[in-house]
Amino acid sequence: MSASKSHSSIRFSDWEISESIAEAISSKGWEFATPIQAESIPLAMKGHDIVGQARTGSGKTVAFGIPILENCQPTGNIQALVLCPTRELATQVSEEMQWLQGNKGLKLITVYGGTDIEKQAKNLDSGCDVIVGTPGRVIDMTKRGHINLEGITHFALDEADRMLDMGFFPDIRWCLERLSSREQTLLFSATFPQEVLEVASEFISDAEHVMSDDLDVEVPEIDQFMVRIGRANKLWVLGRIMVNLQKEDQVIIFSNTKRMVDLLVDRLDRHRFSATGLHGDMAQNKRERIINDFRDGKTKVIIATDVAARGLDVDGVTMVINYDIPDDSESYVHRIGRTGRMGRKGTAWSFVSGEDAPNMTKIISTWNMVIEEVEAPELPDGVERDPVRKQMDWGESADVFGMVPIQLSTSETSKLAIHDFVREQARLPDLAIGKIVANGSNAVVEIHREKAQHTLDALKGKSMSGTDVNAQIAD
Repeated sequence: MSASKSHSSIRFSDWEISESIAEAISSKGWEFATPIQAESIPLAMKGHDIVGQARTGSGKTVAFGIPILENCQPTGNIQALVLCPTRELATQVSEEMQWLQGNKGLKLITVYGGTDIEKQAKNLDSGCDVIVGTPGRVIDMTKRGHINLEGITHFALDEADRMLDMGFFPDIRWCLERLSSREQTLLFSATFPQEVLEVASEFISDAEHVMSDDLDVEVPEIDQFMVRIGRANKLWVLGRIMVNLQKEDQVIIFSNTKRMVDLLVDRLDRHRFSATGLHGDMAQNKRERIINDFRDGKTKVIIATDVAARGLDVDGVTMVINYDIPDDSESYVHRIGRTGRMGRKGTAWSFVSGEDAPNMTKIISTWNMVIEEVEAPELPDGVERDPVRKQMDWGESADVFGMVPIQLSTSETSKLAIHDFVREQARLPDLAIGKIVANGSNAVVEIHREKAQHTLDALKGKSMSGTDVNAQIAD
């Protein structure tokens, strides 16, 4: 692997790393450290506290993992604690630290809810060197006497901004107040809201602040596209993308709600596309199985919510699709950071409806992004028909009051006559008809979106004052 914009010019071999960790890194084919690793690892190896800022997928786990693993010994006593916001992320971090230690022999235990608490307690009681876990379960096991926080010397907090969003900061404070032997704190986050900075300053007095130079997320390996499309036709665009996928592609489709995840899985299945849903209402063992299948390449398409996707840190992801635009700009960064990993090619698509437009504008301005606005992809050679039929999207055609402008060919200039004609032909209530503009050759009548298609159908083949009305959506 050669140095690129996603990597620094610093080699892992430039540092005095233990043989077991060096061999593990070499087995991955890694030569150059990422910017956040190059900035933070040397400082952390010297014992400094670190407050680090870097986007998702920039190598934060290795940045705090190497210093922690170097400072721990296989004694069976807990020496380090890593806190993560979700079960999936905790699992991911633990697995990455497990291979990173090579044959050093440290016992790592992942501690999170949704699993057999007695089995987890027995595992902890048998001895442990490093714990990776979620705040709630770590506190629970501490109160039960299976974790002793007082003897821990090294503490890492991953994705602090997500911790804040999910309401975990009181739990983090609880843990920090009991880490009486803490010698080093490593705090990493993609963004630093004021609340995160306040907590950092409260518990870390003299930290080294490091920042990756790729925070603008304008990563060359990631091509970003957006399609302006109404909600009713997002599935049509998705079908176009799905039919263009290659055999080697792995895709994460993001939705904002668990209900939409389930709905999309069902709708894609109806159109003969295979996709697996992932969200927080699923049993933990099922979620872990889904993630493992995706990591092994057995599953090619995952539809997930932001929280459930925290453990989907898979290097082979070639495409991210924002079916729903997230409410905050940071979530967008987390999403697109899941593709284009470790110098690989990646693509991010975003479907932007009228209601999504303000959020998309905020995302673009916050991160100073250039996102190319394009049409839906063309059908590939050999495919003559859309897998999903495009619909008339009345919601997107309507104004803020839900009214759709329909143009009629008519020489009638009386608004009352036009109103009565449309009402009678389509059997509409008066409230379904809005403003009318008549100019002698045609008229534009506002119809509520719920009655728009019905009105077009009712007026087909009809005439008024001897003229065929030829009703259609007004430009």
